[in-house]
Amino acid sequence: MSISYQVGDSDTRPWGTWEVLAVGDNYIVKRIQVLPHKKLSLQSHHFRSEHWVMVDGIGQVTLDETVREVHTNESVYIEKEQKHRMENASDNPLTFIEVQAGETLDESDIVRYQDDYGRS
Repeated sequence: MSISYQVGDSDTRPWGTWEVLAVGDNYIVKRIQVLPHKKLSLQSHHFRSEHWVMVDGIGQVTLDETVREVHTNESVYIEKEQKHRMENASDNPLTFIEVQAGETLDESDIVRYQDDYGRS
């Protein structure tokens, strides 16, 4: 098992910010804020699943070929290897809680398929 995060770790990305809220033996909890009219890369993970719980705002989530709107207090489950993305199409910030669970929990387990910011 590989976990490279600690509580309090955070980062600013072109689409917004993330902060680690909790770390356990096989899980990580992050708060993610997506700026208005920004989106995360279309990505998947080999070693982890994710569960997103919307806490403020309205987002558009992509799961493989399906796109649907998600609202405050709704959740999304993302299986290992499943392509996914969150987009904020509104004029207000979007915040969700991400629970990662799996055997490798670090930034190296991101496979990007599409990215508006030139990352690979």
